[in-house]
Amino acid sequence: MFSLLLYGFLGSFLGFTLPSVLNMTALKIRLNATKIEFTKFTLGVLLVVFMQVCISVYIIEYFSTNTVLLAFLEKTGILVLVSLSIYFYKQHKKEQKKIEIKTRNSFFTGIILSLLNMFAIPFFCTIVAILIAFNSFNFDIIFVLFFVLGSVLGTYSILLLYGKFALVIKQKTGKFTNHINLFLCVLTATFALCTLLKFVL
Repeated sequence: MFSLLLYGFLGSFLGFTLPSVLNMTALKIRLNATKIEFTKFTLGVLLVVFMQVCISVYIIEYFSTNTVLLAFLEKTGILVLVSLSIYFYKQHKKEQKKIEIKTRNSFFTGIILSLLNMFAIPFFCTIVAILIAFNSFNFDIIFVLFFVLGSVLGTYSILLLYGKFALVIKQKTGKFTNHINLFLCVLTATFALCTLLKFVL
């Protein structure tokens, strides 16, 4: 039971460790807004992650046998990523004129960005599938809740670290944090390209 809590925590923590739309946006909000806004954003993200993990657990068997549906979701993800790339590029151009960030809807920003994260459900499905392959997963409700809780805590921990060390990251990266939107634009465009190449090659 507690092993599933640990597996969920480690999987989610490691999955969100590398720079992504979510943790880089969290970094940006922490640098340019208050702790309250950062907390609102984090809560928005965690709410969606909770639902994504629950969905992943209960549809893993269907996903593993229906490759057509999984391919459709990945193709849809390409369009979403391209749209995000265009959005962040426009935001970057705006900030060149006036460096200001609106954070009145940080909670909903966290929800929306998490919902647009098309990699989340396939990612958590993969974790569950691996655990099943090693006979380390149980679909009883208590075991599932422990896994979900671990995943949420893992996501919270990595976002918290990005927020706590935001100033340190800014000092280490120089002008990088002044161009986060441009970085997010390139990041989402790269993910879209890699996903597209998967179908082309």
